[in-house]
Amino acid sequence: MPNLTRRQALALTLATALPLSRTTHAAQLAKVTMALEWTPNTDHIGLFVAQAKGFYTDAGLDVQILPFTDTDVGTLIANGIADFGISSPIGTLTQRAAGADIKQVYAIVQTELGRLIFNDDRKDIQRPRDLDGKTYGGFGSAWETAMISTMIRNDGGEGKINTVMLGTSAYEALANGSIDFTLEIYTWEGVQAKLENRAVRRFRYADYGIPDQQTMAIASSDAYLAKNPGTAKAFVQATKRGFDYSVDHPEEAADLLIAGSGGALTNTALVKASLKELIDGYYLRTADGKSGLTDPAKWQAVGDFAFINGILLDGQGVPLKEKPDFDAYYTNALLGQIG
Repeated sequence: MPNLTRRQALALTLATALPLSRTTHAAQLAKVTMALEWTPNTDHIGLFVAQAKGFYTDAGLDVQILPFTDTDVGTLIANGIADFGISSPIGTLTQRAAGADIKQVYAIVQTELGRLIFNDDRKDIQRPRDLDGKTYGGFGSAWETAMISTMIRNDGGEGKINTVMLGTSAYEALANGSIDFTLEIYTWEGVQAKLENRAVRRFRYADYGIPDQQTMAIASSDAYLAKNPGTAKAFVQATKRGFDYSVDHPEEAADLLIAGSGGALTNTALVKASLKELIDGYYLRTADGKSGLTDPAKWQAVGDFAFINGILLDGQGVPLKEKPDFDAYYTNALLGQIG
């Protein structure tokens, strides 16, 4: 996933593990490991709130939040190093298609977080088709190429762009003119741009024919879920409780995230503004109160797009010839009947 790759490139790896959960009656608690794909941020807030408020302990769990490393979260999950981890629909779809044991179990956000961005003073860019022939600062994934080309073609262009690999911040590359456009996580990088008064404009992917994706999610493996059904269900439901609490108590939740981040979060204004955007934009919970559920229609649409565009490769790197059963790639069963 390009947005996640950027975050990995920009992040500073934590020197030590993040604080463990409460240790009361630790011997009686089921141990669970949860891997982060980047340093702590508001996409992770429900995990830190569930830990700090004792929701995991209440559920009989001793949860350790593993710090970001260079190893892909899907690899950690598939190899049994982490029980759960932060992933994305595209990440889960591509890795499972290639043979990895990974399955989405919780949708953190309900709609797409990413945006295509460019400087506001670019009068020559008014719509996606104006990007034909321009330079995109990216990270080399097939998803990026298919998505951007499709947006341009759907707007009447040819979909031909020049791509350079970013070795620096996307906004820095835009500012120095080395690229014409790139991608961002709107609820973090986009919010930061607003706080810093950076004048940029954005295109939403879904406005130009890209399936709406529940960008951030939690994944596990079929092997872990089969061996630990009760623990897995307890973890997912306690995590949902943490995210729901964050929506209902944003000030407290932001403070708990900052306190639990091991010093990784120092910009309080950014954390609180980002969380406000996630709540006000109905990312963490829909207007009708739903959270955590993977939307079957959205999942199928993203899977279809990935398959049609040759993004899903088998273990030998060959595009799949037959469309998989995408329903087997995720589950909502662990959410149970909680509200």
